Amino acid sequence: MERAQNGDREAFQSLFEEVGPLVMRFLRRRLTDETEAEDVCQEVLIAVYRSRHTYQSDRPFEPWLFAIARKVAGEHLRRHRQHFGFQVLAEELPEIRVGDGSGLSVELGEALEQLSPAQIEAVTLTKVLGLSVEDASRRAGTNVASMKVRVHRAYESLKRSLIR
Repeated sequence: MERAQNGDREAFQSLFEEVGPLVMRFLRRRLTDETEAEDVCQEVLIAVYRSRHTYQSDRPFEPWLFAIARKVAGEHLRRHRQHFGFQVLAEELPEIRVGDGSGLSVELGEALEQLSPAQIEAVTLTKVLGLSVEDASRRAGTNVASMKVRVHRAYESLKRSLIR
């Protein structure tokens, strides 16, 4: 971390490769959705990078790292509750007819069902509502990098589901 604080890019790469799995394991215990955990892990690593100047080399690294991870995960859960807390859960989802009932419409509906709530939100904000990534990230209460990752992963998931 000391080398990373001094601007050594290779040290950052090495550090992130080493702590990434630790952070993911930490987040998996708090978040049920794997994609959501990956997104929050990215946010944690960005926060570590941005907060690198606060690390004191005479103190242990892991407590500092996990304090950041707890803070970022807590903020994510708070935003998630605020955003999704008003929704009423139904016993069964209503049937929604997409298009004219053709095979493509059914396939698209099934592909959309495979997306996480965060990915659906990202696609809705950027493609359905036409917001810029910056505006979408502000509206979702996340950072721009995380929003880009969510949109990209949503596209990749849709592409895998639709192109078989």
